Amino acid sequence: MLGATDIVAFVPTKDAVKARAFYEGVLGLQFIKDDGFAMVFDANGIMVRIARAQFTPAAFTILGWQVMKIEEMVKALQAKGVQCERFGFVEQDELGIWTAPTGDKVAWFKDADGNMLSVSQHV
Repeated sequence: MLGATDIVAFVPTKDAVKARAFYEGVLGLQFIKDDGFAMVFDANGIMVRIARAQFTPAAFTILGWQVMKIEEMVKALQAKGVQCERFGFVEQDELGIWTAPTGDKVAWFKDADGNMLSVSQHV
């Protein structure tokens, strides 16, 4: 049923100006429009709606990207001022990347509102 349809991702923001600067300027998502309720971005064919809301950021990942070369992606994000989150309960390398026992790799970072985002490379 829904498995054959496109998804729409939602991310909350308290500051649309800062959010647009981050998602468009830093992450490189294509801005489509602002409908007054949310800013709409294209993330490689997936609609991402950055919705205006009053909220407290979640302590877990709410949006992530699967990448082919995570080390290169993390370095590119860091060059744009993005800092990877460090956690005491997992071992991360010098870039902030955690390697799971399966060989999958994940790095976490926050957007302008403190929402937890990630990039991951899966084996």
